[in-house]
Amino acid sequence: MATQPAFDKPISVEEYLVASFEYDCERVDGALVERNGGEFDHSLLMTLVGAHIQNHRAEWNVICLFGVRVRTGVARIRVPDLAILRAGAPRERILTHPPLLVIEIQSPEDNLRRTTAKAAEYLAFGIEHVWVIDPAARVAYCGTPSGLELARSGELTVPGTPIRIVLEELFSELDRA
Repeated sequence: MATQPAFDKPISVEEYLVASFEYDCERVDGALVERNGGEFDHSLLMTLVGAHIQNHRAEWNVICLFGVRVRTGVARIRVPDLAILRAGAPRERILTHPPLLVIEIQSPEDNLRRTTAKAAEYLAFGIEHVWVIDPAARVAYCGTPSGLELARSGELTVPGTPIRIVLEELFSELDRA
């Protein structure tokens, strides 16, 4: 079994792919980048969103994956909280084909500037839809070519599909825990 490499040294893609981490890290331009997470609200919200999507997978014709590695470029491997693929998408150990949707759940340590840059990277890679959900602020954003836009309608949707999450229902469920 591989061990966790040092964060202060460059790491090749090959080394990264065989390394193990307590919480999976991302690889950005040869450097390891820690992912925030592990807090109650982050974890529960990820579970609630994933369960909602999983419960509708047949009617929405999708596959929901937690924490899968996505190769967004030659020197970049990201690990979104959730990746939603169209059913029938290629089955890859590390995703090299853009998912339909990726969802990032903000943690207290995350900042919107870094999340905005990550959303722009996802979109440039060809991921059609990027959602960012902030459990502390009880808001969500959609990634667009001009940045993150607040989901003012109170819903997250994928146009042209039945995929839909009502934020009030999601946050009410979070509050019930």
